Amino acid sequence: MRLAAWIVALLLSAPALAERAIVVGSKNFTESYVLGEIVAQRLEGEGFEVQRRFGLGGTLICYEALRSGEIDVYVEYTGTITEVILDAAVAPERSALVEPLAELGLLPLPELGFDNTYALVLAGDRAQALGVERISDLRGHPRLRIAFSHEFLRRQDGWPGLRERYGLEQEPVGIEHGLAYQAMVRGRIDVTDAYSTDGDLERYGFAILADDLDFFPRYAALPLVRRDFPQAAAAVIGSLEGRIDAERMRRLNAEVVIGNRSFAAVAADYLAEEGFAASPRAAVTWRSEMLANLIRHLQLTSIALGLAVLLGLPLGIVVHRSARASRSVLYAAGLLQTIPSIALLALMIPLFGIGLVPAVVALFLYSLLPILRATVTALGSVDPTLRRIAVGMGLTPWQQVRHLLLPLALPNVLAGIRTAAVISIGTATLAAFVGAGGLGQPIVTGLALNDPNLILQGAIPAALLAIATELLFELLERRLIPAHLRQANS
Repeated sequence: MRLAAWIVALLLSAPALAERAIVVGSKNFTESYVLGEIVAQRLEGEGFEVQRRFGLGGTLICYEALRSGEIDVYVEYTGTITEVILDAAVAPERSALVEPLAELGLLPLPELGFDNTYALVLAGDRAQALGVERISDLRGHPRLRIAFSHEFLRRQDGWPGLRERYGLEQEPVGIEHGLAYQAMVRGRIDVTDAYSTDGDLERYGFAILADDLDFFPRYAALPLVRRDFPQAAAAVIGSLEGRIDAERMRRLNAEVVIGNRSFAAVAADYLAEEGFAASPRAAVTWRSEMLANLIRHLQLTSIALGLAVLLGLPLGIVVHRSARASRSVLYAAGLLQTIPSIALLALMIPLFGIGLVPAVVALFLYSLLPILRATVTALGSVDPTLRRIAVGMGLTPWQQVRHLLLPLALPNVLAGIRTAAVISIGTATLAAFVGAGGLGQPIVTGLALNDPNLILQGAIPAALLAIATELLFELLERRLIPAHLRQANS
């Protein structure tokens, strides 16, 4: 454990690639990507060095990343600040948010000019056939299939409060926001939540249900920073005040989701139209991007797996002789496996921030159980007669492990490491939600854009990497394990 902590500390203390850069973050939906790119290019146009951390998970991940200093600015919404961050009865207006945010060390910059409120949407033809125009009309259709984004299901300004205000009885299910529209188009669900400036609303002809009881608060977009944010950079971002109305934002989103343009190109055109200097990111080919993501994925999984082997193998050797100790260690490792992957990654943020370190720590914890269980089980199943012979020969405990137990247990130990490696490769795709990159990056972006091609750019290489890992371990077993032990193990 000390060795693992030492290596993690080294990663934490390593100098940042862009120590003086302003880190711009975004959530994992189209509009947040576009606004993040606009902010980043606006800063770059004025000579600031910028690092992007886009596609982070929900509000709380971005908020924790901002407070911990892992990102310096991201665009938030006044209603979200009120209901999720402050969890207080504060008016969703910038003037009312300044003081309570100051107590958290944060500062809201001037509003960008549009209100992106929540809305409930229904397929246009379905809404017309049922005569549903308002949210209150849903009371007369309890059999409608409703699916909401996971964050909307939990937020007080989402489903819990909406159900109470309107007296709705439906039981919605959770769905990733980027997949909900496709599910509606295919007729799998009837109603979902949306953002009023989504470019997809016109694309699919969805009907926006009127909020006839005025439930949803105001969601004015504004950049959120820490109070120590450089004043010069804040002034540059502040120059965007009031320059994006709702119609303009909807059009920018549509250029991405309908026009298949990149976030960088859309942001650069917007800034040019406004007379600002922009510094769009250099175009990269999908091959070079995939290679970079693959290298990052290998980095995440190899570090995590290496740490798990360095800790799990010796720990399994130490505790395997004691039934009580081995049960306790395996129970603790098993408990870690019960924590959902994205939840564990989110829990790592207050401790390690975002990026490589929290992802490696989470993957390390998930890799421990297969290695520990395989080691303890394999060593415990060695024939007791062989153990007694080793003792009779005068072998020390270490010599017994080195010359008898490990060679006999090696097939099962390698099987445990192989299992941990494959689990780590799959789980590492979620690391993109905490800014760690890897093959999950195109998957997260593809979900935001409803782009199956982007999703496949991450999913297929991850699957091929898992297959290659299986083949590599098979070759390793042939080199390290004698044929008679391989046959016995099979």
